[in-house]
Amino acid sequence: MMRNWLLPEHIADILPATARQVESAKAAMLERFRTAGYELVLPPLIEYADSLVSEGDSALDLKTFKLDDPFSGRQLGLRADITPQVARIDAHLLAHRTGVTRLCYAGSVVHARPAGLLSSREPLQVGAELYGYAGIEADLEIIGLMLSTLRLVGVNALRLDVGHIAIFRGLAAAAGLGSAQTAELFATLQAKDVGSLRLLVADVAEPYRSAFLALPELYGPASVLERARTRLPSLPEVELGLMQLAAIARHLEGQVELSFDLAELRGDYYHTGLMFAAYAPGWSEALARGGRYDNVGRRFGRARPATGFSLDLRDLVRILPERDPARGIRVAARHLPGAAAEVQRLREAGEIVVIDYLAESAGALNCDRELVPAGEGWQVIPFN
Repeated sequence: MMRNWLLPEHIADILPATARQVESAKAAMLERFRTAGYELVLPPLIEYADSLVSEGDSALDLKTFKLDDPFSGRQLGLRADITPQVARIDAHLLAHRTGVTRLCYAGSVVHARPAGLLSSREPLQVGAELYGYAGIEADLEIIGLMLSTLRLVGVNALRLDVGHIAIFRGLAAAAGLGSAQTAELFATLQAKDVGSLRLLVADVAEPYRSAFLALPELYGPASVLERARTRLPSLPEVELGLMQLAAIARHLEGQVELSFDLAELRGDYYHTGLMFAAYAPGWSEALARGGRYDNVGRRFGRARPATGFSLDLRDLVRILPERDPARGIRVAARHLPGAAAEVQRLREAGEIVVIDYLAESAGALNCDRELVPAGEGWQVIPFN
């Protein structure tokens, strides 16, 4: 027997109560972005694959579904990440803007492979990005927006983990590591595999060998930044990275639980500096991630400073506080001809009005009131 109702693995429907919850949360997030000056963009779900994936970004390449375009003969891709598309918009379509540009978005992306065991292959990515300013103030603005957005939808007791990928890249460049060795070392630090790390850096010259071995140990509260200054060599990338991390610590002290991790390299290929992720109690995965990705628009013709964050609303909805569904007003189908004007008035006022064709129960209709004749007019009374 063909079970054509089955969906592919890691793909799921969103049913009525949750769908309303998702859309309400999305609307609230976009309104928060709007009031902070972020303009909404709606990039297409599909475009040429070489626009969606940078050369060398193997992780995003593996996530991207590809197909042939019968019109052009070129390879198309279903977007797996909206950030490259927003970078294209800033670099090309909005190239006439020379100052700061703030953009936001909300849309589905499609992953050929899920990000985790419980992850959807169709995340609903919501995010905000700021282009055109390299100062730490832009990163602080984005972090503040990320935290306030999560709190807006009822996620509290947040913890912010902060790292800086430029510290690792500065060490790798100073140590003279080739691209293959750097990539292998990067993956090892991402996996927190200290045993493999020791083997990989066995032949690396000092002080870089000791610095790489120190990175997994440099995590914890803001005091870890002082330890980092004594254990890492004085390189421009290291000094700038530690200075920016210290600025984050000063600015956010007392506002959110803070943790620093200099081996936190779980950003995307295009990240260039600060990286941050928000966590909540009882949830092992990050609820939102972000960071700096300067010059991500270079391949589209304009390199600009950039910072931003995104989250998966499909994933987030699993820990959003449950809300009781709004109850409606029942109107019997036989009353509808005479009650049409009153039904329209109630709906325009924001009420849910449900036409009852089968004389169903209050629970079946999700109604707690009903519209009944009252003299020459209509009255809303409790529905049991």
